[in-house]
Amino acid sequence: MTNHPIRAVVTDIEGTTSSIAFVKDVLFPYARQRLAGYVAEHSDEAAVQSALAEARTLAGQPTLSQDETIALLQGWIDADRKATPLKTLQGLIWEDGYRSGTLKGDLYPDAAEFLARWRNEGLSLYVYSSGSVLAQKLIFGHTEFGDLTILFSGFFDTTVGAKTDHASYAAIAEVAELPPFRILFLSDNTAELDAAREAGMMTIALDRGEAVLPEGHGHPVARDFSEIDALAGTLKA
Repeated sequence: MTNHPIRAVVTDIEGTTSSIAFVKDVLFPYARQRLAGYVAEHSDEAAVQSALAEARTLAGQPTLSQDETIALLQGWIDADRKATPLKTLQGLIWEDGYRSGTLKGDLYPDAAEFLARWRNEGLSLYVYSSGSVLAQKLIFGHTEFGDLTILFSGFFDTTVGAKTDHASYAAIAEVAELPPFRILFLSDNTAELDAAREAGMMTIALDRGEAVLPEGHGHPVARDFSEIDALAGTLKA
């Protein structure tokens, strides 16, 4: 720990609080299989039409038909593209799945335990993920540990900026009303950690056996949340 105690923690989801396999092998296929049917059933809803229009604009193909736009979005799912309109639609589809009980939020027990502990100790907690804010709230709101959304002071997605852009982290710090050096960012992605560090945040990499961390990345590494306090010093508000 530096001489500046951490006052807030910002956490990634995939590979950090939740397994990469859950996102890749459960959530993505679930949304892909239901995308066409969901769009057809909800095509008159403003959120769906807006997402389709934004996808066409982003692709530079404003005249795509609905079916062609769906095919475009499915291709983006396969390529794991971090596109906001895709994330919006995925979140809406997952919402149906969580509400029906088909989906259950995947969360590592150590993440649930330490997030609750840090919040009880007075730290502010935030989520920053490429998944939509809706998708984030669904994962944390439907866990075997109960609704954990109440632990968080805010949720951020790609509408705040790219996760590899230091300006995104500066914007998060501004919303949190804290100087960046009072904030700890957790992720399994070193490009994201580099951007957060450039913005002035403290960083810790999570390596749960799924991460690919390049040599010499320069970030402290924790195998799970139980090791974070020791790496960062005791986290106190």
